[in-house]
Amino acid sequence: MARWLSAVALSLTSLFAAAQGFPERPVRIIVPLPPGGSPDTIARVLSQGLQGVWPHPVVVENRTGGSQNIGADAVAKSAPDGHTWLLAPDNVFSVNAHIAKQPFDPLQDLASVTLLARIQFLLVIHPSVPANSVQELVAYARSKPGELNFGSSGTGSPQFLGGMLLQQLSGTKLNHVPYKGAAPAVADLLPGRIQIWIGAANSLLPHIRADKLRLLATTAGQRFSVIPDTPTVAEAGIPGYALYPWLGLFVPAKTPPEIVARINGEAARILNSPETKAKLVALGIDIATGTPQELDRVIRDDYERWGKVMREAGIKGE
Repeated sequence: MARWLSAVALSLTSLFAAAQGFPERPVRIIVPLPPGGSPDTIARVLSQGLQGVWPHPVVVENRTGGSQNIGADAVAKSAPDGHTWLLAPDNVFSVNAHIAKQPFDPLQDLASVTLLARIQFLLVIHPSVPANSVQELVAYARSKPGELNFGSSGTGSPQFLGGMLLQQLSGTKLNHVPYKGAAPAVADLLPGRIQIWIGAANSLLPHIRADKLRLLATTAGQRFSVIPDTPTVAEAGIPGYALYPWLGLFVPAKTPPEIVARINGEAARILNSPETKAKLVALGIDIATGTPQELDRVIRDDYERWGKVMREAGIKGE
């Protein structure tokens, strides 16, 4: 018994020492998406917030491809010492496995650190569509089944999920047009080659304010504080509709819990400063830090919810 207690004490001492000496070298934040989007923005806020606080730099690395699986797989296969982080959107955990086999198990090979933020999405249409509300859009779409195009960043993307959920809850039939990213989709939306888009607020608000796009609703469960007079999709006539994509921070599985706790604390400190929160809210990024266990619950709930939407849409995994 004494030997067992001694071994446990030695193990705990080693873990504490590891956390105290962390980081021992530069830290990488791998973002599985290109620069410029909300994940990249958050990663760079974290990197800058740790400058001068930690003895080593925190470097952002954009590793794209494979529906974000390439970057996530790189982190999953990294040493579990806290020096490689994954800052990823929800679909890596709650959607991709419903589409195709992933090169890693997101629930077993990665450990949650914290939920970071929720992203405000908007439902917009091209001004040529004769609708000024969600109910008018639904009525018009029902009168022309399969004729209106909605764009997405590809099957399984938040835009795709939002469009599929819209159809399922409203009884409409839209034509899905996938793109390789949001930028080319919005480029086709502006001249009217696609008519409906559900996308991140920060990329759409300038076009809405210039009257190039018509805003119908926000997609989260509650209104967006930047445009408080705009109803949610649920308020505007489609009860049960909610799309509020999230970003999370992860490390390789088996990373010592003391290191996970330290990273969690630093992320919360940086992102919850009033100045940072105010700047990010203006971009449609709502800070939502919490515990690893809370993020685990969000992943499980979203996996079930979006799996049901995918099945009803006829999307089958490999």
